Amino acid sequence: MSLMRQIAWLVLGVVLAALLGAVGLSTLSAQQLMQTQLQLKNADNAQALALALSQQGGDDELIKLLISAQFDTGAYEFVRWRGPQGEALFERTGAPKPGRAPAWFRALTPINIAPGMAQVSSGWNAIGTVEVKSHASYAHDALWLATRQLLAWLLVVAMAAAVLAWFGLRRIRRPLDAAVSQAEGVLGGSYTQLPEPRVPELQRLTRAMNAMVQRVRELFEAQAGQLLVLRQQVHHDALTGVSTRKHFLAELDAALQRDDGPAIAGLVLLRLRDLAGLNTRLGRGAVDDVLRTMVTALQAYPESVSGCRVGRLNGGDFALWLPAQGVAAETAQALADALRASLPAFGPGVQVALGAVELPREQPGGVWLGEADAALARAEHLSESRGGVVVEVVADAGVGREQGEGLWRAQLRDAVDERRGRLAEFPVRDRDGCLLHLECPLQLQLQPQSEPVPAAAWLPLAARARQTAAVDLFAVDLALQAIAADGEPRCVNIAPASLADTGFLPQLRELVGQHLSAARSLLIELAETAATEHFEQLLELGRQLRPLGV
Repeated sequence: MSLMRQIAWLVLGVVLAALLGAVGLSTLSAQQLMQTQLQLKNADNAQALALALSQQGGDDELIKLLISAQFDTGAYEFVRWRGPQGEALFERTGAPKPGRAPAWFRALTPINIAPGMAQVSSGWNAIGTVEVKSHASYAHDALWLATRQLLAWLLVVAMAAAVLAWFGLRRIRRPLDAAVSQAEGVLGGSYTQLPEPRVPELQRLTRAMNAMVQRVRELFEAQAGQLLVLRQQVHHDALTGVSTRKHFLAELDAALQRDDGPAIAGLVLLRLRDLAGLNTRLGRGAVDDVLRTMVTALQAYPESVSGCRVGRLNGGDFALWLPAQGVAAETAQALADALRASLPAFGPGVQVALGAVELPREQPGGVWLGEADAALARAEHLSESRGGVVVEVVADAGVGREQGEGLWRAQLRDAVDERRGRLAEFPVRDRDGCLLHLECPLQLQLQPQSEPVPAAAWLPLAARARQTAAVDLFAVDLALQAIAADGEPRCVNIAPASLADTGFLPQLRELVGQHLSAARSLLIELAETAATEHFEQLLELGRQLRPLGV
């Protein structure tokens, strides 16, 4: 049961108790008053009748006649004349007269009175006593009428009190309802301050609620600020301010799953190459400035195009999502131009590779990242020879790149282990048309039952997966076998990254040593970067292979 209902029942009980008590006490008081008045009336009537009878000179007939006349003129229960010895000499009695008061009321309020008695004398001689008793029905009727009138007035008063109590309860309930609404508002994020009522108890309640709401508001605002800071720290990179890898990938998945948007979109990946080496040569502060410069160039797109997203995938890798068709290549070139203009200020050796792809938006996020990563790998491979900022754009899906570096490694390793490859042959002639040698780039069959693909498709992936040494050994082996078969001189290109593999030179020397006759017709070609980045290994390569005739 609610508090208001309990108070209402309590007020109703108090009013009813007061009403019943007032009616009961008033009725008892009126009963006592009626009883006293009837007692006095009996005594007065007996005295008056005895005085009249004493003046009759002791004449019995006159006395009886006077008693009968007195009985007929009043509402008496009986009038009795007793002799000096107490014997009844004459008596007039009347039947009880029915009144308007109900029997239960007469039973609850009995009026019991003694008859009035007076001495009757004739001269100095006592001739008896007279007893007079009036009917009580008139008293009951008067008492019943008074009780009903009192009850009616008390009911009117009770109704008025109930109305006042109802208004009072409403006045009490209004601050309580306001406090409930205030508490519910806190759950909804509303922090309302209530005016304090005049009732002291409710005033203390409202004051306490206002203080609690203010405290909760301050607590929530402080926690909201902390959550905002934590969210900023979790979702945004501390150095550059762009999205972290996890947050960017979540945004990418959300963009790919949206119902609206273009059917084809673009993704650009940027990588600051040799981040550890730059930290050593330029210092951490300068490298941080380089990263911020890259982000400044990237941030121009989200600020001007709705839906663009920028994220930092790891140390030197950044991604730019382009929700538009036909702009990936243009955007990548524009970024490259901007970086070419700003990065030379940080000194030589700062190289950035960019890979851009455009794919249907229904492709999963793994395909997007795999294709863009493949384009980035090719750009990195090109930057080894060109330096500076290099852009590579892929417009269609490549072979085996959807699953990332793990699949590249497996495909390259399986292709070499299972010897799924061949050497293309392009004759190199002198000005007289005589054959100098055959240029033999390696083509690998990355997947069984598929066509071999040229080095442009898999060499960047091999460099990323650090498997160029195994691939180059495979190419040299194929060339030596082909030379042994037809005796034609052949030239094989070796990646500079293979020289950094400590096991490459011993394995290459052993392989060439197994085909000494064919080794005299083998030529090995390396890019210029081999001399700048791996000079000592290049000299060692010459020292070990020249004695074998290469």
